[in-house]
Amino acid sequence: MSKPTDIERVSQNRVVKLFKEELNYTYLGDWEEREGNSNIEEEYLSKYLTRKDYSDAHISKAIFELQQVATNFSDSLYTTNKNVYSKLRNGVNVQVSAGENYDTVKLINWQDPLDNDFYIAEEVTYKGNKTKRPDIVLYINGIAIAVLELKRGIVDIGEGIRQNITNMQDRFIQPFFATNQILFSGNDSEGLRYGTISSPEKFYLSWKEDIEDDSRLLLDKYLIKMCSKERIIELLYDFIVFDAGIKKLPRVHQYFAIKESQNYVKRYEGGIIWHTQGSGKSILMVLLAKWLLEHDPSARILIVTDRDELDIQISDVIRDTGVIGDSAEKPRITSRADLVEKLGATSPRVICALLHKFDPSDLKGEPPLVKGNFYVFVDECHRTQGGDMNRQMKKWLNKKNKVPY
Repeated sequence: MSKPTDIERVSQNRVVKLFKEELNYTYLGDWEEREGNSNIEEEYLSKYLTRKDYSDAHISKAIFELQQVATNFSDSLYTTNKNVYSKLRNGVNVQVSAGENYDTVKLINWQDPLDNDFYIAEEVTYKGNKTKRPDIVLYINGIAIAVLELKRGIVDIGEGIRQNITNMQDRFIQPFFATNQILFSGNDSEGLRYGTISSPEKFYLSWKEDIEDDSRLLLDKYLIKMCSKERIIELLYDFIVFDAGIKKLPRVHQYFAIKESQNYVKRYEGGIIWHTQGSGKSILMVLLAKWLLEHDPSARILIVTDRDELDIQISDVIRDTGVIGDSAEKPRITSRADLVEKLGATSPRVICALLHKFDPSDLKGEPPLVKGNFYVFVDECHRTQGGDMNRQMKKWLNKKNKVPY
């Protein structure tokens, strides 16, 4: 374990000060010599849950359950991390006494970010198969959710990324990352990169916002952008995707596209999001679909494409990312009759169909009944959106055809 150089110490001191004075995180100290450092700090988590009026029995059982999930590495870090994330996002179901109902203990207040307790500690020594010491660890309610590795300006930012990746290996301190949601690497010359437990070095991303503002170092600027209490809670709740073995965070354009889409939805307006090839349209649709399904109890999603390979790709992503939950129903529509049947059913809440399923041969006929409040995502259908199939789709999904969900 290397100690920070004098130059690195200056940068680290400045970053710690930024978190304390500008982001209002509580500083826990230098934990290099502290014994028993953990990714679940019971003292601080218990303090938060007590403040939320949970009983001692509820707190004890919730922390025990979280620790059990976070230390179960029978499969992989990805699976453990996914299971922990589920507990963080949805809460822990606990039964205080036999025969009593289960209660949900919420570990994080997602609705009111400022109601949570935000902490920062530095030089956090953790003893796994080997002992390692992440530079800075961020905690929400005592749960380690982010690690930041800092390097001096003349050292490639990739060194910090590789340090994160090395530390996650089983032969080092893999268990510490069971609760981790964001991995950061930064220096004063290149700024900040971020990724997840699944990100290889080349897929660590840069955040870009208020580009014209050059009043401070990029590292500081983007730590403030990404780690403000409101922003980091939003990123963790609305923008994390587990996609068939790969944990993903949004690219900056996906984040702002979702934010603007949410505004359009709230105004009951449609809109267009322009994308280039390979820019992440499928994941953007997953993120927006997840948000819609959670914010509108009657929401259903129809994803329309005009090519078979696109239809297969998107339906696979919808299934693999768990947007439709554990439902055995496949989102892909196989025929026009299947489309009519699914539109009139209550599930699945997300369906994928080729535009050609809206056969215009009976354009003057009666449309089928539709259950639910449908939001339609149209992907690359510009070649077929101007004719009768378009008119048929609009006619079928007219709100007049809607029946109670």
